[in-house]
Amino acid sequence: MSDQHLARKRFGQNFLSDPNIIRKIIEAIRPLPGDRMVEIGPGLGAMTEPLMARLDHLHVVEIDRDLIARLKTAHSPDKLTIHEGDALKFDFGSLVADGAPLRVVGNLPYNISTPILFHLSAYAERVKDMTFMLQKEVIMRMVAEPGTEEYGRLSVMLQYRYNMGRLFDVPPGAFRPAPKVMSSIVRMVPRPVAECTAVDEALLGKVVTAAFGQRRKTLRNTLKDLLDEAGFAELGVDPGLRGERLDVATFVRIANYIAGQGAAAA
Repeated sequence: MSDQHLARKRFGQNFLSDPNIIRKIIEAIRPLPGDRMVEIGPGLGAMTEPLMARLDHLHVVEIDRDLIARLKTAHSPDKLTIHEGDALKFDFGSLVADGAPLRVVGNLPYNISTPILFHLSAYAERVKDMTFMLQKEVIMRMVAEPGTEEYGRLSVMLQYRYNMGRLFDVPPGAFRPAPKVMSSIVRMVPRPVAECTAVDEALLGKVVTAAFGQRRKTLRNTLKDLLDEAGFAELGVDPGLRGERLDVATFVRIANYIAGQGAAAA
């Protein structure tokens, strides 16, 4: 396939072009013939073609009409199903209507990577694993531990739902055009539903967002509209701490306590 395609800034396009890095990513994914797999943003097909070589069939989600046309010309619909449109609006559940677990891969556009991760969380119960290339800075936030500078809302909400690991870095020179940032590969495996114990996940999100809304302020200030001194005492949580000091399990305990207080009041 000719690669004379001008990367579009509005789609956050940086095309992977280093064959050694591509091979390393494919080996990390380990696609098997019968896997139900979808690639987000196939671009010029750097990962698409080696994935198709190992799979019976591949689904891709692409928004760029020129790239869609290229993919349609290059590949038979017997091997490749192209879903045209925005990955942020795509119903990934439609690919697993028969109950088969979904594997998701892709070089995610840097400008919308976080919204896509949250969008995909809605389908976590039907996903086997996800392997993505993202800006290294984002992945460091995703896998960060409590007490570190990178630890925040993204860390807590994703670690609540997934076991995650950073696999390896990808230098700017592996792309065309070369981005100004280092990239990394992350693997995300949904945690068993039984381990996701938040009574109200929307409330958990509200608590976490409040706790990190003003990072320099203590929990006493950031959660004052959600939790009083008696609540902190009952939970055994020091209100003088900042949100970055709490692990995921503690955020879940706080959210479940608030949910229980609301139910009692009702």
